[in-house]
Amino acid sequence: METYIAWIIPPLVVGVVAYVVAWRLSRRLGEKSLDKANAEANRIVSEAVKEAEIKKKEAVLEAREDFLKVKGEFDKEIEVKKHALDTLEKDLVGKEANLQKRVDLIETKVNDLAVRERTLTSREKGIDLREKELHEIIARQNEMLQKIAQMTPEEAKKQLMDNMVDEAKLEAASFIKEIKDKAEEDADKEAKEIILSAIYRCAADHTVETTVSVVNLPSDEMKGRIIGREGRNIRAFETSTGIDVIVDDTPEAVILSGYDPVRREIARMALEKLITDGRIHPTRIEEVVEKSQTEMEVIIREAGEQACFELGVHGLHLDLLRILGKLHYRTSYGQNVLAHSKEVAMLCGLMAAELELDAVLAKRCGLLHDIGKAVDRETEGTHTEIGADYLRRFKEDEIVVNAAEAHHGDVPMLSPYPTLVQTADAVSGARPGARREPLEAYIKRLRQLEELADSFKGVSKAYAIQAGREIRVIVEHGLVDDLASSVLASDIAAKIEGEMQYPGQIKVTVIRETRSTEYAR
Repeated sequence: METYIAWIIPPLVVGVVAYVVAWRLSRRLGEKSLDKANAEANRIVSEAVKEAEIKKKEAVLEAREDFLKVKGEFDKEIEVKKHALDTLEKDLVGKEANLQKRVDLIETKVNDLAVRERTLTSREKGIDLREKELHEIIARQNEMLQKIAQMTPEEAKKQLMDNMVDEAKLEAASFIKEIKDKAEEDADKEAKEIILSAIYRCAADHTVETTVSVVNLPSDEMKGRIIGREGRNIRAFETSTGIDVIVDDTPEAVILSGYDPVRREIARMALEKLITDGRIHPTRIEEVVEKSQTEMEVIIREAGEQACFELGVHGLHLDLLRILGKLHYRTSYGQNVLAHSKEVAMLCGLMAAELELDAVLAKRCGLLHDIGKAVDRETEGTHTEIGADYLRRFKEDEIVVNAAEAHHGDVPMLSPYPTLVQTADAVSGARPGARREPLEAYIKRLRQLEELADSFKGVSKAYAIQAGREIRVIVEHGLVDDLASSVLASDIAAKIEGEMQYPGQIKVTVIRETRSTEYAR
């Protein structure tokens, strides 16, 4: 046991000593590490403090810069507002000065008016005194005139009134002539400019239409098939269409003759279909004619719609569109009425724009002014009366109705639009080649025109010239003076308008001259 204790104590002592030594060494090393860590911590804290100071200074500088920038913008805004206030103040000062000047001027005028009023009052008193004196003088003179002339005042007044009426008539006629000449000169010049401007901007082509249609055939053998056995095919065709078929010696062609252009066009369409199909017999003819009639209804409606689309006129009743389309197959003096109506509508729109009127309404008036011609063969009355009745039936504006009813002067014009329609209608009909009329009717119209002018007192001779568009009237200078000449021209023009039917317009020229002849012997 002692040996065991002796053997174990030395190592135990050595271990204790070693532990003590190790503890002391570790303590010294820990103190050194702690010092080193403290130093490092102090260094880091110092650097952090320095960096914080730097950041603080930067933030202060940045804040100062922002402050200076905001302050500069605020100063600029203050300067701008100050300048605006200075300008406003100057304007107010100037306006105040102007108002003061006006007040001074008004006060001056008021003073002048007061002075003038006093002057006028004194003058009125003087005039009243002179008027009393004048009445007394006139009364004394009347008494003296009555004694000298041996006439009562009533007789003298009557004679004086008669003389004054005659003088007033001459003076009035002269004055009226001057005013009329001046008005006609100015109005004629301005109207010509407006009409010429409209004509330049609306150039229309014209073709003269006839009452027959020619249908070309592939060969002359087709004529026999059209006629049929014992003429049954041609009779069935004429019965179904109401159009005469003329088969003559014209090679490879037949002629369709009829006064109704719509029926004639249906007959042409039907005959061309029959020729192309080749099957020509009464039953087939009735079927093709019925089909062509249906197609014609569509074509007529499309023609009316196309006319409205071209002119920008919208909102027409469907039945009115159909009637308008029928005008495509109606002629007046050889002129296509739908083309004429479109041209009149365009001219009305252009002239209305020049006169600062409603151009769309003017176009509507022009387009519908001859609508009665589409049905005037089926209804009694003039085309103006029929057209106005149809337009009222379809709830058109009263201005449009009046334009259709009054464009020939049959009824009073209630607005400027009928005048535009009347002018455009005359321009459209007066274009070269626009209209034609049969020779017999032409000669009859010229003769009637001359006879009408010859019926007036003082007319020596009348000549119709310019294809009946002008009548020149030569008067006897002893019976008609210069003033009466202008009155005579107006009377003849009014009688022509009331008693004659004619395309376009007729110019009336009255010629008065004095010829003196002597012979030197």
